[in-house]
Amino acid sequence: MQAQFAGLPARILKDKTAPRVEVSFDPALPPRIARYTPGRGCTQLPIGARADAVRLAPALEGMPGLKLADARPWPLGDARSDAKLPGPRQKALQAVVEKAFATDAYGADIRTSAVVIIHDGKIVSERYRSGFTRHTPQRTWSVAKSLTSALVGRAAMLGLVDVSRPATIGEWRADGDPRAAITLDQLLRMQSGLWTDGPGNRTDAVYFGGATVTETATAAPVEVAAGSRFRYSNNDSMLAAHAVSSMLGRKAADFPAKELLWPLGMTRTTIETEWKGNFILSSQVWMTARDMARLALLHLNDGMMGEIRLLPQGWVSAATSPVGPQPEARRAGTERAGAGRAGQQGYGRAIWLLGTDDGLPPGSYAFFGNRGQIAIIVPARNVVVVRRGFDPHGIAFDGPAFARDVLAALAE
Repeated sequence: MQAQFAGLPARILKDKTAPRVEVSFDPALPPRIARYTPGRGCTQLPIGARADAVRLAPALEGMPGLKLADARPWPLGDARSDAKLPGPRQKALQAVVEKAFATDAYGADIRTSAVVIIHDGKIVSERYRSGFTRHTPQRTWSVAKSLTSALVGRAAMLGLVDVSRPATIGEWRADGDPRAAITLDQLLRMQSGLWTDGPGNRTDAVYFGGATVTETATAAPVEVAAGSRFRYSNNDSMLAAHAVSSMLGRKAADFPAKELLWPLGMTRTTIETEWKGNFILSSQVWMTARDMARLALLHLNDGMMGEIRLLPQGWVSAATSPVGPQPEARRAGTERAGAGRAGQQGYGRAIWLLGTDDGLPPGSYAFFGNRGQIAIIVPARNVVVVRRGFDPHGIAFDGPAFARDVLAALAE
């Protein structure tokens, strides 16, 4: 079938054995090909590879049917998820949510797609842009890094890793390689000391070009001593995920879903990989607003899902504590701020630390992603604020301001 993809001619081939999309943008160059695997999403093939030449992981199996999963009580499912607020509070909260969708109160030209507000474990407000529902996944961008942190925590809970020890990365095992001393904790805290081409570091080759984590992230050399500086880096997050996968071997492909996502009720979250099977856990995750709220609730509840402990006791406290070098004062409008003003924020294990400088209670923290992907957790008020969006590049939704207004409405 002929179609358009980003304005370019594309062929969508519905082959039952390997559904894929081929995009040609220059007749002198081979097409870009992405293959779809049920439960694992789409994978970019290396440029020039035949669609049938690359062996990908098989379809992800074992999850109960979605209707059955949805019928479970919240937060494991969708049943009995809502709570009624007293009239004045509900009205005040609705007005705040309306501002996030219909005004520029939290940033110019913002494009909100979903809002979920949780108080005392129940959803007290939920709204979606036309065309979106509670079951519509969006790309998380860098909220994937906070998911990576939780996955490392789950591996630690199972006794598979020790974050204080060097990360297990095969490409760094040569005698004398100084990178072999970098710990998992340093990777999660963006303190690896590895070279990057600027904060964030460009990872387009992995995201869109068919390159692999092992070709790119593992190749970065040491620039400064590990633990001596903070530098926000997509590579550090991908390396942390790669290290855990290396420890798991054949179990790695199913580990995130079976050990964390499904036990949390995150049945519509998809973590994509590159063609060699490494998770792209710095950005390429698709998640609903409710699933993001479930991940936030895991942290708010100290790593517990009901009576089951998924993260080690004390993990959340450590993950939301600033240890070692911290970010410099943020620039207005940056992804890491989740806000449209300058100021200072701390960083834990792939989690941004908020507080009184943001007008929020001490101990607040957040998952932030580009284009307005935000989950702010306020333990002092037992509140989670999730906002999803498609904000234009360079536009920052002011997450802390939105959270402040939500807290004020809940106190009406």
